[in-house]
Amino acid sequence: MATLSLLLLPPSPSSSSCYSTSLRRLALSLPPPLRPRRACAAAAPRILAQSVPSALTQDDLKKLAAEKAVEYVSSGMVLGLGTGSTAAFVVAEIGALLASGKLSDIVGVPTSKRTFEQAQSLGIPLSTLDDHPHINLAIDGADEVDPNINLVKGRGGALLREKMVEAASDKFIVVVDETKLVTGLGGSGLAMPVEVVQFCWKYNLRRLQELFKEEGCEAKLRLDGDGKPYITDNSNYIVDLYFKTPIKDALGAGKEISAFEGVVEHGLFLDMASTVIIAGKDGVSVKSRLISVEAA
Repeated sequence: MATLSLLLLPPSPSSSSCYSTSLRRLALSLPPPLRPRRACAAAAPRILAQSVPSALTQDDLKKLAAEKAVEYVSSGMVLGLGTGSTAAFVVAEIGALLASGKLSDIVGVPTSKRTFEQAQSLGIPLSTLDDHPHINLAIDGADEVDPNINLVKGRGGALLREKMVEAASDKFIVVVDETKLVTGLGGSGLAMPVEVVQFCWKYNLRRLQELFKEEGCEAKLRLDGDGKPYITDNSNYIVDLYFKTPIKDALGAGKEISAFEGVVEHGLFLDMASTVIIAGKDGVSVKSRLISVEAA
C-alpha cells in the first residue's frame, strides 16, 4: 500500500488563518475546494508526497500524475481539457469515470482539435468558452515547471487555446513527470514556442532572436512531418525559441514578446497554475501555492 507523508511550512503571522484551514482540510483527506481563491502568502508551496513502485516508465509516471489530478474532479463541473501526452491520460481517466457512473454531469472544454476528438470518442460531453465562459477546473500538462510553478507550454502546438481556457478557470492543475522540472524557464534547452501570424513570419523570427541574443537564443520555424510549416488549430505558424541559458526575467520577456505586432501568443504561462502534480521515481508530490479558503 502506498504511504503518505505531509510536509507543511510553519505559518507566518500573515498566513496563520489560511494555514490552519488548509491543515484541517488535509487532515480530513479532502481535496482542495475548487472555488476562486485569493493569494495569502508568497512562501514556498505546500507539498504532499506519495510513494510509487520503482522501475516505472515515463508514461507510467504521467498516468500516475493524471490519476492523482482527476481526484480533484467532481460531478457537475465544467472542465478545461488540456492537450498533450500527459493530458491525454487525464481525458482517458475522466472518460472511464463517466462510463462507470462515478462521475456525472461533466462538461469538457477542449484546448485542441485532437483533445476534442479523444474526448468525443470517450463520450465526454463537450462545449466551448463561448457557451461556458466560466470553468471550474482545468487540467493540463507542461513542458517545463520552475520552482515557483511557472510554466513553459505549447510544444504540442496548442498554446493559444490552452492559455485561453486555463485563464478562464477557477483552478488550474498541472500534471507532469519529474523530467519537466527546471531551475529556470528555458533551462531545458528545448523549445519555448511563440505563435505568430503567417504574414511576414521571418520578420518576427528575426526580431524574436534579436530580443534574446544575450541568452544565446536560436529561433526556428516549426515544421511538420513533411517538412512544411507547422500550422496551428488557429491557422498560424509557430516560432520555437531555444535558449542556451534560462530566461532571466520571464515576466518581462512575456511582455516584450506580446508587444511584437504579428505575435499571437507565447508559451510562458506565468502565475497561472495553482497546483502541480509531479510523478517521479521517489513518488507523487503535490505542490500548491498557499491559498485561503472561503467560508462554507
